[in-house]
Amino acid sequence: MKRFLGLFLILTMMLSITTVSFAADKSVLDAAVNETAAFLLKTVTDPQVDSIGGEWAVIGLARSGYAVPDTWFESYYKTALKYVEDCKGVLHDRKYTEYSRMILGLTAAGYDPRNLAGYDLTAPLADFENTVWQGINGPIFALIALDSNSYAIPQNPTAKTQATRELYIGEILRRQIKDGGWNLTAGSEGKAAETEKGDPDITGMALQALAKYQDQAEVKAATDKALNFLSGLQNQNGGYTSWDSANSESAAQVLVALCELGIPLDDPRFIKNGHTLLDNILTFKNKDGSFKHAPGGSGNTQMSTEQAFYALVAAQRILAGKNSLYRMNDAKQRGNTTQRPAEAGLPDKNVNVKAMPVVSPGKTFNDIAGHANRQATEQLAARAIINGKTETSFDPDATMTRAEYAAIITRGLGLGGNSQFTIHNSQFADVNEGDWFFEYVGVAAEYGIVKGVSETKFNPGGTITRQEAAVMTARAAKLCGMDTTLDAATIRDILAPFGDYITVAGWARESLAFCYRGKILPDEEFDIQPTVAIKRCEIAQMLYNMLDKARLISLSD
Repeated sequence: MKRFLGLFLILTMMLSITTVSFAADKSVLDAAVNETAAFLLKTVTDPQVDSIGGEWAVIGLARSGYAVPDTWFESYYKTALKYVEDCKGVLHDRKYTEYSRMILGLTAAGYDPRNLAGYDLTAPLADFENTVWQGINGPIFALIALDSNSYAIPQNPTAKTQATRELYIGEILRRQIKDGGWNLTAGSEGKAAETEKGDPDITGMALQALAKYQDQAEVKAATDKALNFLSGLQNQNGGYTSWDSANSESAAQVLVALCELGIPLDDPRFIKNGHTLLDNILTFKNKDGSFKHAPGGSGNTQMSTEQAFYALVAAQRILAGKNSLYRMNDAKQRGNTTQRPAEAGLPDKNVNVKAMPVVSPGKTFNDIAGHANRQATEQLAARAIINGKTETSFDPDATMTRAEYAAIITRGLGLGGNSQFTIHNSQFADVNEGDWFFEYVGVAAEYGIVKGVSETKFNPGGTITRQEAAVMTARAAKLCGMDTTLDAATIRDILAPFGDYITVAGWARESLAFCYRGKILPDEEFDIQPTVAIKRCEIAQMLYNMLDKARLISLSD
């Protein structure tokens, strides 16, 4: 018993020492971040569009919390604006990581990369073939950039293959090597060769891209395999060797990966001989805040300094309980003249209509992975406009009731809190106080978005049809400031190409024509099928398209 108590006391003391040591490491980390931030501000006085002295310095400083003058970021924005204007939106004809890097830099600095000098920098990433052409870096940084602020992948009509997040994830998984790692060349021509060996830098970057998809079993399995690989590859000094040389950049990329995955800095798998990754990176630091590439060397390199810096910032943010380095929805918004403000909307919108902010960033459902309407569904769910059937299931192919649509369209326009609707005065006998949809239907009726099936009945449980959804959406669009009026000739010209256009109810024709003309509804199908029950996934896409055109979806919230 005495021996057991003795061992218990020793273990308790060891745990206490570990806690104190880790706290001391945090103070050393904070000091190092401040010193390197000051060095970078002296060195990079005029940030450029470049991999050195450009976006990576911008990202590190923007995410560090260091007191960087707004004028420094404004200087970067003006340079980026001119750069994009000069090259007419074509940053590179084959290296699409140029777009990804710039998206990250602008997002971190608080600017919208989707409308820079009139160009959407996310659009090229919608071209799958061109993005993956340069190798594994293409899909890795496309995912990191697009996910940095939950940017939807736009439609790219010139792309041979329209990119999706699922395609990029699949491409990264396809290139994983048998040992669990990734490198620059494996998988470039088919399946990753079994004789290839993983590289710590590329493996770290791949994990950074996959970090947000750990709910997918295949991704989680690949991640666990890669973490085992990295743990086994780690040197006894806590760092890594790549291309036959120990260096700071490899440790930096692995450290960022752990932070993106939410793995503690003192995870036992990544402590070797008492040294953590953070310990190792700090051994490359010079007194002036710069970093060396190799141990024991003199001087510094700008690339080593910038990569080590944003890795330290990633660690600092995790210890402080903040969003990770690449989860940038919390970035300070500095704005730009072409950015879409969350409250802007169209000039003629109803004063009570407002954009809904993101309240659940990264919200998704298990059954929409790979679904054509996934992005629209996620964007609405992130703003609590649309809900799943459960926390993990959306049931995209199910139908929707009239009451459910009244609820999501009311939430989509932000009308609930602004309404003067009195809950004691429902005009419909089948909409009663105590019903979950009572206020939603009342507000939607008050604003003219919905009407009853008769003077006294709404039929809340009735399944909503495609033409009913189009009419309600068009009425909502009018509230948003959109011109929904069409003359008879225009309505006929728009609807006539559909094989069943004559079956559309007279009261729905103008609304359907408006939705097709404005690309709120896709016009590729042969038939309109006006009386067919519309699916939940189709409702999500329709409402998202309308809100996007009404400038009420702000992805930078």
